[in-house]
Amino acid sequence: MNPPILRRATSADAALMARIGRETFVETFGHLYPAEDLAAYLPAAYDLEATRESLEDSLQASWLLETETGEPVGFATAGPCGLPHPGVGDGALELKRIYLTGPAQGAGVGGRLFDEVMDWMAAQAPPDIWIGVWSENLGAQRFYARRGFEKVGEYGFPVGKTLDREFILRRRPAF
Repeated sequence: MNPPILRRATSADAALMARIGRETFVETFGHLYPAEDLAAYLPAAYDLEATRESLEDSLQASWLLETETGEPVGFATAGPCGLPHPGVGDGALELKRIYLTGPAQGAGVGGRLFDEVMDWMAAQAPPDIWIGVWSENLGAQRFYARRGFEKVGEYGFPVGKTLDREFILRRRPAF
Protein backbone atom coordinates (compact mmCIF):
# COMPACT_ATOMS: atom_id res chain seq x y z
CA MET A 1 0.00 0.00 0.00
CA ASN A 2 1.27 3.47 -0.88
CA PRO A 3 1.62 6.06 1.88
CA PRO A 4 -1.50 8.17 2.47
CA ILE A 5 -1.85 11.50 0.71
CA LEU A 6 -1.62 14.48 3.04
CA ARG A 7 -3.51 17.59 2.03
CA ARG A 8 -4.91 20.76 3.53
CA ALA A 9 -8.63 20.46 4.25
CA THR A 10 -11.10 23.04 2.91
CA SER A 11 -14.68 23.95 3.78
CA ALA A 12 -15.77 21.47 1.08
CA ASP A 13 -14.41 18.75 3.41
CA ALA A 14 -16.67 19.71 6.33
CA ALA A 15 -19.01 16.70 6.08
CA LEU A 16 -16.06 14.32 5.68
CA MET A 17 -14.19 15.85 8.64
CA ALA A 18 -17.28 15.72 10.87
CA ARG A 19 -17.92 12.09 9.90
CA ILE A 20 -14.39 10.82 10.42
CA GLY A 21 -14.12 12.82 13.64
CA ARG A 22 -17.23 11.09 15.02
CA GLU A 23 -16.23 7.66 13.75
CA THR A 24 -12.64 7.89 14.98
CA PHE A 25 -13.70 9.20 18.40
CA VAL A 26 -16.18 6.33 18.80
CA GLU A 27 -13.68 3.77 17.46
CA THR A 28 -10.95 4.93 19.85
CA PHE A 29 -12.83 6.11 22.94
CA GLY A 30 -16.47 5.06 22.56
CA HIS A 31 -16.16 2.05 24.84
CA LEU A 32 -15.30 4.36 27.75
CA TYR A 33 -18.66 6.13 27.91
CA PRO A 34 -22.29 5.29 28.55
CA ALA A 35 -24.39 5.48 25.37
CA GLU A 36 -26.27 8.53 26.66
CA ASP A 37 -23.00 10.42 27.19
CA LEU A 38 -21.86 9.68 23.65
CA ALA A 39 -25.29 10.67 22.33
CA ALA A 40 -24.96 14.02 24.11
CA TYR A 41 -21.34 14.68 23.11
CA LEU A 42 -21.00 13.61 19.48
CA PRO A 43 -23.56 15.93 17.78
CA ALA A 44 -22.02 19.03 19.35
CA ALA A 45 -18.37 18.00 19.01
CA TYR A 46 -18.69 17.01 15.35
CA ASP A 47 -21.43 19.36 14.20
CA LEU A 48 -21.36 19.94 10.44
CA GLU A 49 -21.77 23.73 10.59
CA ALA A 50 -19.22 24.11 13.41
CA THR A 51 -16.78 21.99 11.38
CA ARG A 52 -17.38 24.13 8.30
CA GLU A 53 -16.85 27.33 10.32
CA SER A 54 -13.60 25.91 11.72
CA LEU A 55 -12.40 25.12 8.20
CA GLU A 56 -13.26 28.66 7.05
CA ASP A 57 -11.57 30.32 10.04
CA SER A 58 -8.35 31.96 8.83
CA LEU A 59 -6.79 31.49 12.28
CA GLN A 60 -7.17 27.69 12.12
CA ALA A 61 -5.95 25.00 9.74
CA SER A 62 -6.85 21.36 9.17
CA TRP A 63 -5.26 18.54 7.21
CA LEU A 64 -6.55 15.22 5.90
CA LEU A 65 -4.67 11.98 5.34
CA GLU A 66 -6.29 9.90 2.58
CA THR A 67 -5.52 6.74 0.69
CA GLU A 68 -4.98 6.90 -3.08
CA THR A 69 -8.70 6.19 -3.48
CA GLY A 70 -9.70 9.09 -1.22
CA GLU A 71 -10.57 7.04 1.87
CA PRO A 72 -9.77 9.13 4.96
CA VAL A 73 -7.35 7.62 7.47
CA GLY A 74 -6.76 10.65 9.67
CA PHE A 75 -6.93 14.36 10.23
CA ALA A 76 -5.56 17.16 12.39
CA THR A 77 -6.71 20.65 13.33
CA ALA A 78 -4.72 23.48 14.90
CA GLY A 79 -5.51 27.05 15.87
CA PRO A 80 -5.60 29.54 18.73
CA CYS A 81 -5.24 27.87 22.11
CA GLY A 82 -8.47 27.38 24.00
CA LEU A 83 -7.15 25.31 26.88
CA PRO A 84 -7.98 26.50 30.43
CA HIS A 85 -4.50 27.33 31.67
CA PRO A 86 -3.30 30.67 33.10
CA GLY A 87 -0.09 30.47 31.07
CA VAL A 88 -1.85 30.63 27.71
CA GLY A 89 -0.80 33.96 26.23
CA ASP A 90 -1.63 35.96 23.15
CA GLY A 91 -0.67 34.16 19.96
CA ALA A 92 -0.41 30.72 21.60
CA LEU A 93 -1.49 27.86 19.34
CA GLU A 94 -3.00 24.48 20.11
CA LEU A 95 -3.04 21.16 18.34
CA LYS A 96 -6.78 20.78 18.79
CA ARG A 97 -7.28 17.35 17.24
CA ILE A 98 -5.14 14.69 15.69
CA TYR A 99 -7.04 11.49 14.92
CA LEU A 100 -6.03 8.38 13.04
CA THR A 101 -8.28 5.47 12.12
CA GLY A 102 -7.42 2.10 13.67
CA PRO A 103 -5.57 0.73 10.61
CA ALA A 104 -3.47 3.92 10.36
CA GLN A 105 -2.39 3.85 14.02
CA GLY A 106 1.13 2.56 14.41
CA ALA A 107 1.76 2.79 10.66
CA GLY A 108 4.10 5.79 10.93
CA VAL A 109 1.71 8.28 9.35
CA GLY A 110 0.84 10.06 12.61
CA GLY A 111 4.31 11.58 12.80
CA ARG A 112 4.02 12.87 9.26
CA LEU A 113 0.67 14.51 10.06
CA PHE A 114 2.02 15.92 13.33
CA ASP A 115 5.10 17.37 11.58
CA GLU A 116 2.92 19.08 8.96
CA VAL A 117 0.86 20.73 11.71
CA MET A 118 4.00 21.79 13.59
CA ASP A 119 5.43 23.33 10.40
CA TRP A 120 2.24 25.36 9.95
CA MET A 121 2.37 26.50 13.57
CA ALA A 122 6.06 27.44 13.30
CA ALA A 123 5.19 29.73 10.40
CA GLN A 124 2.78 31.57 12.72
CA ALA A 125 5.62 32.21 15.23
CA PRO A 126 3.63 31.38 18.39
CA PRO A 127 5.13 31.88 21.85
CA ASP A 128 3.99 28.39 22.91
CA ILE A 129 2.35 25.29 21.49
CA TRP A 130 -0.32 23.56 23.60
CA ILE A 131 -2.00 20.17 23.52
CA GLY A 132 -4.74 18.62 25.63
CA VAL A 133 -4.47 14.84 25.98
CA TRP A 134 -6.53 12.28 27.86
CA SER A 135 -4.73 11.25 31.06
CA GLU A 136 -4.97 7.56 30.13
CA ASN A 137 -3.63 7.97 26.57
CA LEU A 138 -0.10 6.94 27.48
CA GLY A 139 1.02 6.35 23.90
CA ALA A 140 0.10 9.90 22.88
CA GLN A 141 1.79 11.28 26.00
CA ARG A 142 5.03 9.46 25.11
CA PHE A 143 4.77 10.69 21.51
CA TYR A 144 4.38 14.31 22.64
CA ALA A 145 7.12 14.04 25.27
CA ARG A 146 9.57 12.86 22.57
CA ARG A 147 8.70 16.05 20.70
CA GLY A 148 9.44 18.38 23.60
CA PHE A 149 6.06 18.76 25.29
CA GLU A 150 5.77 18.86 29.08
CA LYS A 151 2.75 18.47 31.33
CA VAL A 152 1.84 21.84 32.88
CA GLY A 153 -1.70 21.29 34.11
CA GLU A 154 -4.93 19.33 34.12
CA TYR A 155 -8.62 19.99 33.53
CA GLY A 156 -11.92 18.18 33.25
CA PHE A 157 -13.12 17.46 29.71
CA PRO A 158 -16.86 16.73 29.54
CA VAL A 159 -18.21 13.91 27.41
CA GLY A 160 -21.88 14.04 28.25
CA LYS A 161 -22.05 13.69 32.03
CA THR A 162 -18.66 11.97 32.18
CA LEU A 163 -15.77 14.25 33.10
CA ASP A 164 -12.45 13.01 31.72
CA ARG A 165 -9.17 13.95 33.34
CA GLU A 166 -7.13 15.68 30.66
CA PHE A 167 -3.51 16.74 30.81
CA ILE A 168 -2.41 20.09 29.42
CA LEU A 169 0.93 19.91 27.63
CA ARG A 170 3.09 22.81 26.45
CA ARG A 171 6.21 23.15 24.37
CA ARG A 172 8.24 26.22 25.17
CA PRO A 173 9.79 27.83 23.30
CA ALA A 174 7.50 26.73 20.54
CA PHE A 175 10.33 25.87 18.08
